Amino acid sequence: MTLLRKFWRKKDDKTAHELYLVLAGQAREPVFYRDGGVPDGLDGRFDMLALHLFLVLRRLSRDKGVAAETGLAQQLFDVMFGDMDRSLREMGVGDLTVGKRIRAMTEAFYGRVSAYEAGLQAADDAQLPDALARNLYRGNPPDAVKPVRIADYMRRADQLLQSQSGEDLLAGRLSFPALPDFD
Repeated sequence: MTLLRKFWRKKDDKTAHELYLVLAGQAREPVFYRDGGVPDGLDGRFDMLALHLFLVLRRLSRDKGVAAETGLAQQLFDVMFGDMDRSLREMGVGDLTVGKRIRAMTEAFYGRVSAYEAGLQAADDAQLPDALARNLYRGNPPDAVKPVRIADYMRRADQLLQSQSGEDLLAGRLSFPALPDFD
């Protein structure tokens, strides 16, 4: 590894933590749980983190600059799942079980990535809300409007993130759109 890459790796590790704090803060906005009906528990919180991580990773995947060369996306992924590991341990989940739970969460995340990517690319406006209904609400949304509003939020967030510069991302800055209105 060249000296420059070592420099960027250290910077990106810090950047990955900064990006994670921003996206985790957005994922924990009370409106998603209070008004949006996302279950406010381990599964619901994981799903909202996964949704926001997906959007940021999607943006990073299109960056051909330093962010791509330094592995920022992988570091961000590692930060999130490191946080999941720590959270499970703090909840009292045993060492032997934590690895299995993290593996299941990782597989669930990749499934969500596929569903959300397909939903964002689909010409059919129903595909993304259907994926959200399955994942955020385990197939039982409180009403049909809530997944549609979160899908709209995701589309707006994706557009805003795509317009952000690589320099902003490397500085640990993310912008998200206004939160969804569920009324």
